[in-house]
Amino acid sequence: MGSTVVHLTIGDPSAATLALVAGVALAKTVTALAPQVPAQLKWPNDLLIDGAKCAGILMERTGNSVVIGIGVNLIAAPELPDRPTAILAGKGAAIDRDHFAGALGIAMIDALWTWRQEGVASIVRAWIPQAHPVGTPLRVSEQGIDGFFDGLAEDGALRLRRDGGETMLVHAGDVELRRPVEERE
Repeated sequence: MGSTVVHLTIGDPSAATLALVAGVALAKTVTALAPQVPAQLKWPNDLLIDGAKCAGILMERTGNSVVIGIGVNLIAAPELPDRPTAILAGKGAAIDRDHFAGALGIAMIDALWTWRQEGVASIVRAWIPQAHPVGTPLRVSEQGIDGFFDGLAEDGALRLRRDGGETMLVHAGDVELRRPVEERE
C-alpha cells in the first residue's frame, strides 16, 4: 500500500507502539470501506480476515524517524508457506487502491494525533475492540510459549494468560493464532 514517515518529537510515546497506531488506522479504514469484511487485528502488526493474513505493518527506525510500511492485499495476495492469506476483493470489497490509500492516510493522521495527545493507553483502548477475542489461543513463536490472548497492557504489551492462570507480558515477538484443542483433534 505504501509507507509514511513519523518524525518523533520530545514527549512522544514509545516508538515501538507505532505498530498499534498503524493497526488502529488500518482497521478503521477497512471497517469504513468494507464494513461486511470480518477484519481483526493480530498483535503486534497484522490484519486478518477469517484468520488469514490480509495486511501487515513493518517499521524501521533511523534516528528520530520511523518509517511505517503497510501492505494490504486489495486484489491479490502472495502464497505464504507458513500461513493462509486473504484478499479484500475476495470478500466482496473491490476498493480502488488510491481511494484506500487516501482513507488510510486520513485515519493514520487521526490515530497519530490520538497517540501524541492522549497517549498509548488511548490507542490500546481503540485497538482492543478490533482484535480477536480475549481467550483466543496464541503461541509466541520464538519462545514456543502457548497461552491465551488476555488483551493488552497500557503500554501496548501483549497480555498472555498461561494455562496455570498467570499472565505474562510480551513486548516483542511473532505471535500465531492457534486453533482450540478440540478443533485440532
